[in-house]
Amino acid sequence: MTTPDARERREYYRITDRIALQIGPAEGASGETAPLFALLSELHQLEFESRHLLRNLDERDRAITACLRLVHKRLDLLGQAFAWNLMHDSGATREVVLSEGGLAFVHTEPLALGTRLELRMALPPQGLGLQVRAEVTSCQAVAGGHEIGTSFIELEDAQRQLLARHVLRQQARGRRADRGEDA
Repeated sequence: MTTPDARERREYYRITDRIALQIGPAEGASGETAPLFALLSELHQLEFESRHLLRNLDERDRAITACLRLVHKRLDLLGQAFAWNLMHDSGATREVVLSEGGLAFVHTEPLALGTRLELRMALPPQGLGLQVRAEVTSCQAVAGGHEIGTSFIELEDAQRQLLARHVLRQQARGRRADRGEDA
């Protein structure tokens, strides 16, 4: 038997965040990822995959590890420049509720349940760019439009890991801010 608390428990942790978001119909999309979004996702995925290698190398040769960390920082700055351009082109950021499983946002028009969307997200401050497909799971009228709840579909494991890292970083940043530390 499930308790009310168990029914309300979420599968993924959710955060409120400000991101650049482009919303389009999935039917009209060719399934191809926009080049800049693909590049940013690949940069972040490669950085994620190389972390354990750098830790192992650090035990053997600190000078090479230090050099590779500098190269990584340079690449990270390039990624942030791309992300800044992407966010600038996407328009103003908007407040959303984000998790590994989906996204909720306010939209001017109502969307029918089950509608499939193509979402392009630029997540500051790391400059993570993701293009994902989502399905509308809820639509409620609110002041200023309609609150749309979506669930990600066909999300690759690498994309889910990048989202999880972003959510954890933002959660930690929020906790530090609540304690009065520098975020």
